[in-house]
Amino acid sequence: MENIPTKTYDFQQGEVLLFDKEIDWTSFDLVIKVRNLLCHILSIRKLKVGHAGTLDPRATGLMIVCTGKFTKKIESFQAGEKEYIATIKLGATTPSFDMETEEDAIYPTSHIDREKIEEVLKKFTGEILQVPPLFSAIQINGKRAYQYARKGENIKLDARPVVIRELEIKKFSPTELILRVVCGKGTYIRSLARDLGESLDSGAYLTALRRTRIGEFKVEDAMTIEEFKEKTNYFVTN
Repeated sequence: MENIPTKTYDFQQGEVLLFDKEIDWTSFDLVIKVRNLLCHILSIRKLKVGHAGTLDPRATGLMIVCTGKFTKKIESFQAGEKEYIATIKLGATTPSFDMETEEDAIYPTSHIDREKIEEVLKKFTGEILQVPPLFSAIQINGKRAYQYARKGENIKLDARPVVIRELEIKKFSPTELILRVVCGKGTYIRSLARDLGESLDSGAYLTALRRTRIGEFKVEDAMTIEEFKEKTNYFVTN
């Protein structure tokens, strides 16, 4: 975002914007901030704004935000291949499979080495069946799954087919694993962490997640909301 664009942008007709989402924001938080800012700058009351692919509040990284008539492109963007950097704690579990909830069990890790992890990762490459987390936004009888989970209600989610094209170990220690994950639509990295822990005869949960790519779009080309605020006048008037 160092170079100020010179073309005129038409947010009502439609634009595709790339953002680097901050931690602890929901995906909808980002959409609201973008919509409110543009409505204020453009002096309008309504503007279509949507995102192409939800990120959990604790995750950071690339989000595609579409405005105006370009919101019709959202579905095609959502179908694009995703790339993530996932940090996974080994030797413990949480009910949410991430840091949203407290650890509920501890497991040994002394038997885990890089060779064992590389062998286990082969089981999760290709088309696999994956059970989504209970702490997810999946709809069950008109309610989100996390609404049941937070009340302690025991519900069952069916396994779904997902595609994981590539798993690369970026860093490994007896208590932490960092993976690069290339996957298709609908893959839950939290569930992958949980399943890896079980396959390693231990436990695991996600401690950090960063989305680095959606289809051809990369996080290096994305902007923060603060950068967007600084550049908005240029987007609209130049």
